[in-house]
Amino acid sequence: MARVELDNLRKVYDNGHVAVEGASFEVGDGERVVLVGPSGCGKTTLLRMIAGLEAITSGTLRIGERVVNEVAPADRDIAMVFQGYALYPHMTVAGNLSFALRLRGMAGPRLQARVAEVARLLGLEEVLSRRPAQLSGGQRQRVALGRALVRDPQVFLLDEPLSNLDAGLRAQMRLEIARLHQRLGTTMVYVTHDQVEAMTLGQRIVVMSEGRVQQIDTPMVLYQRPANRFVATFLGSPAMNLLRARMLRADAGWGLALADGGQLPLPARTPVDPAWEGRELDWGVRPEHLLPAGAGGGDAFEAVVDVVEPVGSEIHVNLRLGEARLVARLPPGDPPLAGERLRLSLAPGALHAFDPDDGRALTPG
Repeated sequence: MARVELDNLRKVYDNGHVAVEGASFEVGDGERVVLVGPSGCGKTTLLRMIAGLEAITSGTLRIGERVVNEVAPADRDIAMVFQGYALYPHMTVAGNLSFALRLRGMAGPRLQARVAEVARLLGLEEVLSRRPAQLSGGQRQRVALGRALVRDPQVFLLDEPLSNLDAGLRAQMRLEIARLHQRLGTTMVYVTHDQVEAMTLGQRIVVMSEGRVQQIDTPMVLYQRPANRFVATFLGSPAMNLLRARMLRADAGWGLALADGGQLPLPARTPVDPAWEGRELDWGVRPEHLLPAGAGGGDAFEAVVDVVEPVGSEIHVNLRLGEARLVARLPPGDPPLAGERLRLSLAPGALHAFDPDDGRALTPG
């Protein structure tokens, strides 16, 4: 295995478009890191730069102790799984798995043993004689993974490998990839636009937007302490609620004055900076931190139910608070009705403050 180190990587295309700007981070030896962000954010371009499929405009890329900026993809000792399965349709599963090894001159019992080992690891022993057209989507994806694993690379790169699968298979394959990594300890860089995949698969996550790295940390730190408004709203489903409001001091404590004149009382233990008083900021609260009145420990407020989305284990309630829109995640039970006035309160310590101009997270001074 090997670590991957990116030092101020930049990618500019001939038309002047900057796809990646100043990406710097390290993937530790045996670590599983996920690159996540919306379409066009530069995550796949960055992965292709690691693979050697995109030229690096500036910056330094190391795999292990070696600078690989000018090293050909075949000589970087990496393996890549693409969004499409890219299997050879005329070959059997065994043929697909062994193809790269045969190109390297491996043959005989050693080749058969390596293919059998990877097939056993991925549960493909029963389908080795089948061709890709005879396989399910999940089986094809496992063959694509196996074709990369069979080479025993230093670094394993995956570019949205589950996007062609249905929801059930995606969940199953996420689990299989995590188990596979635990067994092999392979250095892994995984690209996805799906924040659920990122949160469940990443030991650390690199969040990207418009070619720039926004924040790098563990899934729960990113969720609980986002560095800026983009990270806060990108991670989490339903997304974090955002309100533009001014903080005001009241007799019972602090509250938010909304643009349309409405007010939102804050729990007594909410950490605030007195310098925020009267200043217009963006305020964020997760849907699960909008609680039934009394449960949050703060004064209640009323919001009008707009649309109710029961999803089984919980209920997503879309609300109107004056001109503002909120989503609350409530426990299962009898759902409220559209048009009903719902009394809610904020969970203590649940409020996030963001600068309205640059979006950076603000902490109490």
